[in-house]
Amino acid sequence: MRLVFVIDDYMPDSTRVGAKMFHELACYYLSIGHQVTVITPSANIREKIEFLEVDGVKVWRYKSGLIKSNSKFKRAINESLLSFRAWYSVSEYIGRDSFDAVVYYSPSIFLGGLVSKIKKRCECKAYLVLRDQFPQWAIDVGILKKGSVIERYFRVFEKQTYNCSDTIGLMSKGNQKVFNDTTKSKYQTMVCRNWSDLTPYASEGECKTHRDLLKLVGKTIYFYGGNIGYNQDMENLMRLVRKMKPHKDAHFLFVGQGDEVDLILDLANKWNLDNFTYLPSVDQMEFKRLLTEIDVGLFSLSSLHTSHNFPGKLLGYMVESIPILGSINPNNDLTEIINENKSGLITINGEDDLLYKNALALLHDREFRKKLGDNANRLLKDEFSVQTVGDQILASINFSG
Repeated sequence: MRLVFVIDDYMPDSTRVGAKMFHELACYYLSIGHQVTVITPSANIREKIEFLEVDGVKVWRYKSGLIKSNSKFKRAINESLLSFRAWYSVSEYIGRDSFDAVVYYSPSIFLGGLVSKIKKRCECKAYLVLRDQFPQWAIDVGILKKGSVIERYFRVFEKQTYNCSDTIGLMSKGNQKVFNDTTKSKYQTMVCRNWSDLTPYASEGECKTHRDLLKLVGKTIYFYGGNIGYNQDMENLMRLVRKMKPHKDAHFLFVGQGDEVDLILDLANKWNLDNFTYLPSVDQMEFKRLLTEIDVGLFSLSSLHTSHNFPGKLLGYMVESIPILGSINPNNDLTEIINENKSGLITINGEDDLLYKNALALLHDREFRKKLGDNANRLLKDEFSVQTVGDQILASINFSG
């Protein structure tokens, strides 16, 4: 089968979880005999299109304005133009027989126009991997005002993104129910978990560890890696860092980028947190190496969210058998998945004392951490492997066809 992936961020430049997941999916499909082409924007090329290969995957990068690490206004403009710029760049290379199916990823909500044009020209089906129900989450956390002109503008593109799908994959049963209730079951949906390759990182040679470089030898490292933004409510985790300050053998390491980087740095300075280190984003290989050195994997979700979420960063923790410590929005079925499988300790955002208690439970008990980490790895293999999810996506495409 000739597959085309459409996503707003991809390897080798990206450090984001969505790019990593789509690349692992592409590599899996290549390994079982399918052809994969990825269409993705880039702000770093001069020509209107650039062709390259990444681990055997064909990548078409089209020229775009900057859509990551940009002001909200400029990002909105550049994202709004994604489909127009993409089709202008790639249309001459797409014929009727170019592709048998489209697999596309949201966020962004602005790629529906491109997907629609590919579907029409190739007369093929499209599968949407929906991971971020924007603009709803922005309304939930107060960034957008419900009923505003801006919200209505975004809703037009959101609807287009959904309408060009034949099947929409949502990351949990809870998310599927919320989505179906909101859209009155207008669309064909299924549960499509986040996924990961199951292979742990293997060192390619001796080099100084991050523990050495950051002077953290002998410390228990609580690690947060990924997007540092409004969705995550990073102040929630910074409160935990403050409460853990008296425990000199615990250290918190945050690595990533996003809208709340300044917030966490300001809080670290304001609260004089000497048990906290922040590093900007690193490439995927260094990130994987970093995961082999940590003791506890952190995550947080805003208490204002109405949707369910399984942050992709958890998969990296699970690959390396790292126990999970998290704080999430009420009624999120992630609590059930992690706690019932004894893969970590999950609390509701705002339950600061309980989160602190869980952090202490993981501080000194190495065997407890190992038990939870092993269970997390087992859960990954059972439900979140790239092979399991990739086969489900193919089955859905073939069935809908």
